[in-house]
Amino acid sequence: MQSSIGPAVMIVGAGPVGLITALVLAQQGIASRVIEAAPGLTIDLRAGTFHPPTLEMLDGIGIATEMLALGIAVRYWQSRDLQEGLVAEWDLDLLRKDTPYPYRLHLEQHRLTPILLQHVLSTGLVDVVFGHRFEALHNQGDQLEVSAQGPQGLVTWKTQWLIGADGGRSQVRKSADIKFAGYTWPERYSVLSTTFDFATLGYRENAYMSDPVQWSALFKMPDEGPPGLWRMTLPVDPETSEDEALAGPYAQHAIRRITGADDSITYPLVHQSIYSVHQRVAVRFRQGQVLLAGDAAHVNNPLGGFGLNSGIHDAISLGHALARVVKGKEGEEALDRYNRQRQQANVTYVQELSVRNKKNLEEKDPVLRAQRMQELRTVCADPIKARDYLLNSSMINSIRRAESVA
Repeated sequence: MQSSIGPAVMIVGAGPVGLITALVLAQQGIASRVIEAAPGLTIDLRAGTFHPPTLEMLDGIGIATEMLALGIAVRYWQSRDLQEGLVAEWDLDLLRKDTPYPYRLHLEQHRLTPILLQHVLSTGLVDVVFGHRFEALHNQGDQLEVSAQGPQGLVTWKTQWLIGADGGRSQVRKSADIKFAGYTWPERYSVLSTTFDFATLGYRENAYMSDPVQWSALFKMPDEGPPGLWRMTLPVDPETSEDEALAGPYAQHAIRRITGADDSITYPLVHQSIYSVHQRVAVRFRQGQVLLAGDAAHVNNPLGGFGLNSGIHDAISLGHALARVVKGKEGEEALDRYNRQRQQANVTYVQELSVRNKKNLEEKDPVLRAQRMQELRTVCADPIKARDYLLNSSMINSIRRAESVA
């Protein structure tokens, strides 16, 4: 077993949250080591929508310009119903006085992480170690001993602060014995990608389709460049086997329900996957010298695109707070404040809104469905009400509320 003294901060997970935390720390002059179980940067096709306040934060750390060059700026998004068609079309330009980025940006997560890695390594203050799976942590007075399994066997490092950015199954969270409160939805979600252009049917680059049988969410993603591809997220009934859900006929039927095509039409499929969906929040984001961020701290259904965005908000908030503590500019109360602000933002905003979005899309009562659609039409038609609605859906209010927590 190899053992050595590490930097003052160690981060587990080289996804966007871990790399952004390392970058923010490095920009404040704080060195860190990032360890990642995978042999390189991973590909995750689930997340890919960046909201206005997230783009503001990423601009603040010098990342947004490169993202904008690769992604699709989405000014309009739609609320639709499978039977009724277009219900409301939302114009994010109503937020132009609230943010310099009055649009969503669609960009695959795996196209963001290489940008982040390049910036992180260019600082000269971050050591990124791939192929090392975090195993456990042990308290040793004012230090932590972190062990990881690597190609040459077990490796241990001593550090002062450990950040868990290692996803929903976080081993850091488990090692710190932090409860992950919440539940798992009975249905799973399927993600499929097709080159069929839904814009030919009047769809904007982002649309949410309500339906009591099988709702769906559609996003146009840049892929490798024009013309890009369309990604669909939809629920899979608990009684449907994984093999059936991943079979071609299942995906073809899901697309035909939206396009209205008959069974003679076959659409090109680029990708399919299926995964379980959770609504959980760690009971605390800080336990002594261990801190959590991103999916390690909270997970939610993807409706609204809050998960990755909220994780980035965690990373930037935590990076600045921890830098102040390490440099002696503020005591550890800065980390307690991080815990209060980000934990509350996820419990009272992200979880509630993502659950509400799901329930609205899958509502089965025809009277309630009709009422909901009329409410959306009424709000969308009033610029003042529409702006208020967009302040919530764009996460601008989430940031404001979190910052108001002392």
